[in-house]
Amino acid sequence: MATIDLNKSTIRELNEKLQGGSTGDKFIVNNTVGKHALSVGLTKEVDVEINGHVGYYCAGMNQEASIKINGNAGPGLAENMMSGEVRVTGNASQYAAATAHGGLLVIEGDASSRCGISMKGVNIVVGGNIGHMSAFMAQSGSLVVCGDAGDALGDSIYETKIYVRGKVKSLGTDCVEKDMKKEHKEELAKLLDKAQMNYAVDEFKRYGSARKLYNFDIDQVDEY
Repeated sequence: MATIDLNKSTIRELNEKLQGGSTGDKFIVNNTVGKHALSVGLTKEVDVEINGHVGYYCAGMNQEASIKINGNAGPGLAENMMSGEVRVTGNASQYAAATAHGGLLVIEGDASSRCGISMKGVNIVVGGNIGHMSAFMAQSGSLVVCGDAGDALGDSIYETKIYVRGKVKSLGTDCVEKDMKKEHKEELAKLLDKAQMNYAVDEFKRYGSARKLYNFDIDQVDEY
């Protein structure tokens, strides 16, 4: 196990060392003090534990790696993640997992606005609340919210499934509440288990696309 102290190493040196790791390697990163772009572009099955708060774009473009942040995360956490797992023990700022294609993002605290914007296959589990415009234009994957959701949830959503345990302030354009069928309860149970969130699936409601915006219709022009 290698320990990297950011009081002694630069961010470039950190990322080069992590990117050069081999499958099964484990790293501990200390003294982050909110620095940006930590642990980005990893492409191997390495374990990274970051002790402290992180700034912009931590764990961006992650592939295969398992990254745990013991603290809060700034904007753009796990942006464009492809696979692997990213976990934050605190809160995350805006547009977490934007455009992410795969993998699992777990935010144990709250997430700010635009969580999961344009998500393309990632699974996101938030232990607390999420802010406005979350899952805007979300295309695929699942967003699980164990707390409340802000305004315009799922605006212009495609095939992403949204599960919310608490209250939804408002739904965005073309997002509606949907039935919780057996397959949805099974999927939700697996995601909660993997995220280590101890909630009953029957406490959640499901939201998704009404599919009115898939094709342009002049009679619905006011909806666009």
